[in-house]
Amino acid sequence: MKVGILGGGQLARMMIAAGRPMGLDFLVLDPASGVCAADYAPHVQADWQEAASESRLLDCDVITCDFENVPAAVLAQLAAHKPVYPGPQAFAAGQDRLDEKQLLDSLDIPLPGFSEVNARPDLLAAVERLGYPCVLKTRRLGYDGKGQKVLRTHEDLEPAWQTLGGQPLVLEAWVDYTHECALTAVRSRDGDIRHYAPSWTVHADGILKLALAPAPMADATLAAGRAMVERLMNHLDYVGVLTLEMFHTADGLLANEFAPRPHNSAHWTIEACICSQFENHLRAVCGLPLGVTDSRQPALMFNWIGSLPSREAFLALPDLHWHDYGKRARAGRKIGHATWLVSDRAEFHSAQSAVRSLLEPQLATLFDRLLDDTA
Repeated sequence: MKVGILGGGQLARMMIAAGRPMGLDFLVLDPASGVCAADYAPHVQADWQEAASESRLLDCDVITCDFENVPAAVLAQLAAHKPVYPGPQAFAAGQDRLDEKQLLDSLDIPLPGFSEVNARPDLLAAVERLGYPCVLKTRRLGYDGKGQKVLRTHEDLEPAWQTLGGQPLVLEAWVDYTHECALTAVRSRDGDIRHYAPSWTVHADGILKLALAPAPMADATLAAGRAMVERLMNHLDYVGVLTLEMFHTADGLLANEFAPRPHNSAHWTIEACICSQFENHLRAVCGLPLGVTDSRQPALMFNWIGSLPSREAFLALPDLHWHDYGKRARAGRKIGHATWLVSDRAEFHSAQSAVRSLLEPQLATLFDRLLDDTA
């Protein structure tokens, strides 16, 4: 079976690495040159709008994505010729923040307050309703902290409007959360859903820096969150891996956004789970039986942003797994990760001082805070 992947980044690269042992073949289509997945599979360089007429892509048996902003209309065109999983409707819902929030709200999935903003009067009315602080975001193409401004006082309104105005926006209420978390699940073509352990996620500047799994979470809270994920997946007739990013608050979980693809917060599943998110995504989209999602042992994932630290120093840690995406270093760019496995969470704390000495200052501070919060 041959799988076409729209998007040639690290997610495609890790999908291919997971799929080759299962006997799958791959083709990657991406508008950019030099994509990192091209080291693992043939790369067709073409614009998204050309995908539906690209014969090499249409020769594939099934099509999936590693990038959530492939135009939903293009996926709908492809779906007329080949199975496309997840379906275009999932991408259409996830590509517009307002549509996404309205969908979650319609499914009785709790989320922060929000308001549509298309003009200055809309912004003033939305701030009046939601109060300060709040977050103004573009409705489309915002990720890793891009396309958003925090509004703390009235003085922040005009600078934010000057930066983001002139395009569809949404204003979100500020959330007083204890921490962020992510719930990842996989759904097969026949509706079988399997859940991974929750991830406790730590962000800085809008970018994921650390993910701890399994995250400490009350059984009732986890069950409520997983029910939300299942409602969303079933509504979308979803096939593949989906992650729902959430705020953990004193009153329970609030949804932030969902990703219709394998997700950075679950990269730890490669080594820590019986069947990784990447293998299970491919099993689902190819119509194969789903694998077991149980965790083998606790895991802590470090996300490398902008540059790679010393590989040798980290590989000296017992059961440390290194992933270099083969991407050119650039500020704000995800270029690799490492997953540290331990026999129990106490081992994270026993090695804390040695590990933090390997981290740059910001990440070291976040690492200390994470271990303190999960002690």
